[in-house]
Amino acid sequence: MSERRPRIEWPTLALLAVTYAIWAWAVFWLSGWSVPLAVVVAALAIAQQSSLQHEVLHGHPFRWQRLNEILVRPSLNLAIPYGRFRDTHLAHHRDACLTDPYDDPETNYLAERDWNALPTVLQHIYRCNNTLAGRMLFGPVLGQFAFMQSDVRGWTPAIAKSWLAHLIGTALVIWMIWQSAMPIWAYVVAAYIGLSLLKIRTFLEHRAHDQSRERSVIVEDRGPLAFLFLNNNLHAVHHMYPQVPWYDLPKLYRVGKDRFQACNGGYVYRSYATVFAQHLVHPKDPVVHPLWHKAEETLDA
Repeated sequence: MSERRPRIEWPTLALLAVTYAIWAWAVFWLSGWSVPLAVVVAALAIAQQSSLQHEVLHGHPFRWQRLNEILVRPSLNLAIPYGRFRDTHLAHHRDACLTDPYDDPETNYLAERDWNALPTVLQHIYRCNNTLAGRMLFGPVLGQFAFMQSDVRGWTPAIAKSWLAHLIGTALVIWMIWQSAMPIWAYVVAAYIGLSLLKIRTFLEHRAHDQSRERSVIVEDRGPLAFLFLNNNLHAVHHMYPQVPWYDLPKLYRVGKDRFQACNGGYVYRSYATVFAQHLVHPKDPVVHPLWHKAEETLDA
């Protein structure tokens, strides 16, 4: 990708404006007419902003990153501080560590010793969490708990700063909701649904594999979910070219389809309809990392 980036990526900037306009419409107007419908529309806007936050942390739509980050603060989902999302996600892009239970901040796998330490009830919940239905139902809570637990264990002034900024931004969002016709409880539901929608994307983004290049998925979907996820369903392409803007990923994949599929070992789904059909109630993976026992045996040796 040697093409020079434009100074302003207008599709991203326009989508940001539309997303905030839809969010405000749902919260301040639609909620006065139909709270359930407002919850659905707000949830979609919340999920879209989270996808745009992902776009921003990779350096879009301006070349000036501070301005980029102003555009996506505060987090409308109320749960994830943008600064922590940025830092952990960039760490996740160390492809050699993908799916590692300890070194990949976004992994859903557990090491066997950690799995064995869980209460039986939690083990059942984690097994359910490895179906798509369970991931959408339990995933936001389990992910938030793991995320916050990791931050508490690794607490630093930088982490504290991110959480403080997040709390201030969250207070602002809640104040805005308080001024609207949408009940606070309804907005919390919308935020949870927004996070649940994002779990559809992250559910199978990565698999355990000896070769790091074969760990990232390609979902050849061009429908509403692909747009909601800003084409991050072409995840292997994104990991190979993380600086390419969302609207260029489909063309990049189309031109190099055979190469990308060869690189990721054919880890491909044709659509999200296929994903739902195969994994709605059937787990894609075990909870315990199927290859991590080799590393544990090395550590114990």
